[in-house]
Amino acid sequence: MYFLYDLAVRLASVFLHIPAVFSPKIRSFLRGRRGVKAYLESFREPGRPLIWMHTASLGEFEQGLPVLERLMAAYPGHQFLVTFFSPSGYEVKKGKVPGAGTCYLPLDTRQNVREFLDGARPDIALFVKYEVWPNFFAGLRSRDIPLVLFSARFRERQVFFQWYGGLMRRALQGVRQFYVQDPLSASLLNGIGIHRIAVCGDTRLDRVMEIRSRDNRLDFMEAFVKGRNCLVAGSTWPEDEKAILPFVRARAGATCCAVIAPHKTDSKTVGELMKRLGSGAVTYSEWSKRLEEAGGLASGKSGDTPREPGLPAGENILVIDTIGLLTRIYSYADLAYVGGGFATGLHNTLEPAVFGIPVLIGPRYAGFREAEALVETGGILPVAGPLEFEETAGKLLDNATYRRQIGAINRDYIDKNAGASIQILAGIRKLIG
Repeated sequence: MYFLYDLAVRLASVFLHIPAVFSPKIRSFLRGRRGVKAYLESFREPGRPLIWMHTASLGEFEQGLPVLERLMAAYPGHQFLVTFFSPSGYEVKKGKVPGAGTCYLPLDTRQNVREFLDGARPDIALFVKYEVWPNFFAGLRSRDIPLVLFSARFRERQVFFQWYGGLMRRALQGVRQFYVQDPLSASLLNGIGIHRIAVCGDTRLDRVMEIRSRDNRLDFMEAFVKGRNCLVAGSTWPEDEKAILPFVRARAGATCCAVIAPHKTDSKTVGELMKRLGSGAVTYSEWSKRLEEAGGLASGKSGDTPREPGLPAGENILVIDTIGLLTRIYSYADLAYVGGGFATGLHNTLEPAVFGIPVLIGPRYAGFREAEALVETGGILPVAGPLEFEETAGKLLDNATYRRQIGAINRDYIDKNAGASIQILAGIRKLIG
């Protein structure tokens, strides 16, 4: 079975060169992996132990970051390596993780595994959430390198629990310790003979607690909001925008402004969104340029008081055409909408919820544990379409007392359920010694 799997991965790597002609993302996926061996040769220092954390993409990196930061503080003499499977994670974080090296995870063939483990020489491997690669797991097991899977969440429909999932079940047997988000995950693993499990919750709660405690000031937001109620719609897809734009266009004005951060920020996607919004909208790039020209401060700078920009009035909708700012923008929101619930899958609802504000989402949130829990308690409110969004968002923006009551549910949930990374750190330290 491993032979057939290895052959399938090799064939996939060959056929990927065809769509790579048309897709910059796939080209990055393939090109970046060609440089992994050379990168490890230059990065790896002889004699220093190495802690390796692997994540699929940017969201899983944020999920693993609280554990990584605690390990860095506990083991200052170690090297740290972070790998990514997806270009959307690596291209954002390459060379930008303080104290850690960054590279792609090679495709999961036996040869690639041997070359990677020979070059990285990890003392422990930490995989975040769903990343299970049979050859890598087998390679770590054969070298007696401890493997930890944390913030994991399992569901009955996954391949591990199907009659045809033998290879993936065998891969899980190589994990030294599981840290799962909920009791159901532990029960499913028990059902396939795995018992090295601790239920400790989701490290994303720890991550958003850290985000809340930092300095989130953004001068361009100070200049834009100017004391108005602010609706922030984050990680939106066109399907989400069909539900929210009628309300946004009608409501944005002297007492309420809106910020929309689409999931895709390429010029085509942003241009189409700007056309649908009309003359009342401005992009982040244009707004920041005006601030600079008017003597204000560029984005991301904090600690200084921005000068009055003296900009013309009339634009009450800000479209964020870059990445990396959304978590800080949420700190300015009185109400948030998180995208994906009308489209491909719900995005991170904890990022706005941690600021103690109500959160609206689309109707498709099944399988997202924190969303399910907060819908049940009333802190997250799902909407089925434009009319329901208008009714719910309007009520929240018009009633500050009601808005604070709903927001407090979200803040309390996160405060009470954080702390997973502390438990995970304690277990990892036992494995490292």
